[in-house]
Amino acid sequence: MTGPRQMGPSRIGSLRRRLLLGALALIVAALVVAGLAIGLILARFVRGQIDSRLDAQIVALVSGLEPGPSLRLSRDLDAPPFDRPGAGWAWQVRRGDAVLRSASLGTRDLALPAPPVGDEDRPRPAEGTGPRGEALILRVLPLPDGTVIAASAPRAALYGPLREAGLALAASLGVLGLCLAAGAVAQVRLGLRPLDRLRQELEAVRAGARERVPDPQPAEVRPLAAEINALLDQNAAQLAQARTHVANLAHGLKTPLATLSLALSEPGRDPDGRLSQLVASLDRGLRHHLRRARSAALTGATRTRTALAGPVADLAGALERLHAEKGVRVIHDIPPSLAAACDPQDLDEMLGNLVDNACTWCRQEVRVAGRAVGNEVVVAIEDDGPGLGPEALAAVARRGRRLDETVPGHGFGLAITTELAELYGGGLELDRSAMGGLRARLRLPA
Repeated sequence: MTGPRQMGPSRIGSLRRRLLLGALALIVAALVVAGLAIGLILARFVRGQIDSRLDAQIVALVSGLEPGPSLRLSRDLDAPPFDRPGAGWAWQVRRGDAVLRSASLGTRDLALPAPPVGDEDRPRPAEGTGPRGEALILRVLPLPDGTVIAASAPRAALYGPLREAGLALAASLGVLGLCLAAGAVAQVRLGLRPLDRLRQELEAVRAGARERVPDPQPAEVRPLAAEINALLDQNAAQLAQARTHVANLAHGLKTPLATLSLALSEPGRDPDGRLSQLVASLDRGLRHHLRRARSAALTGATRTRTALAGPVADLAGALERLHAEKGVRVIHDIPPSLAAACDPQDLDEMLGNLVDNACTWCRQEVRVAGRAVGNEVVVAIEDDGPGLGPEALAAVARRGRRLDETVPGHGFGLAITTELAELYGGGLELDRSAMGGLRARLRLPA
């Protein structure tokens, strides 16, 4: 059986892009439908106006016919625009061979369909052409006595206004579409802003600026924020449990190994040194696995940002009192805003080891200075003591070598500090100080 297929970023795409494309597609579809509907309504309206005008002309012609066998009008009905030749606006009355025409027709006739039965009481549309064969809009009324009255209008009377109205409608719908598109963009941006804010808050959590995602969230984002906070709490609890287990394991095994190593160092206990080598091998394996366990715990947990100025000041005051018989002065220069992405207890342990080591080996003065370098925080601890020679510094730089094994008396703290700094992605560098002693540069992520 295979697991669920994962969808890559290229298949999922951007939520903002999908929302915008969907909104724009709906806007375009709505505008097209609205344009067609409004165009149809305008066409029917204009056609209705033309038909009403032609019907009015036919009614006037019916009322103007004189009774009798001859075909005559009682008055002149060639009012504009039926008096302009070739305009397309025309009327015609036919009874048998007798024909009455508007002035716009001259001596030519309208080509009408076959004479209908004269039993209708209102004009009806019909198909016909003008004297030059042009298509016309026709209205025809057959009378019971065989008289056929027709009135015509040019197609331009319909398409001209529709064209002008269509251009104005297209411009209006275009402006409306732009406004709707701008509204859709603004709506998507405003709608997705809580997700952008949630992303920024998660970045702050990952950077250590805050411990949890704030609870006040929009209703749609609140369940997601609650799940994220629950995951952060679970990771924090797992980190605390892992650190406890690591500490217990370290204290539970290191002390017996150290006791065994001391016992084997007594004369006659280990003549060939094989047992001491086994104990040293066990100690290295223990350190290796403890380092991996602690690294996994730190990697899977949320880091907090710890300010350096307060801990350094407290540490300086405590160590000055501790080494009061030597008159040690600890001069510290740490910006108040300088902070490292490190657990406070680990930071206290690393700084405590380094500053205490400097106070132990200095003559009178220790300097602690910190600054930000890119994405790292660098804390330099210098003393005016004897320092280390080039051979000792080179030995300390080699992996797997502890300082207390190379230069007696410089303590276990530097090895522990190095391991802790590397677990956080930093490091510890030792070199000669301008004050004459040792300079330790502790690098930690900011």
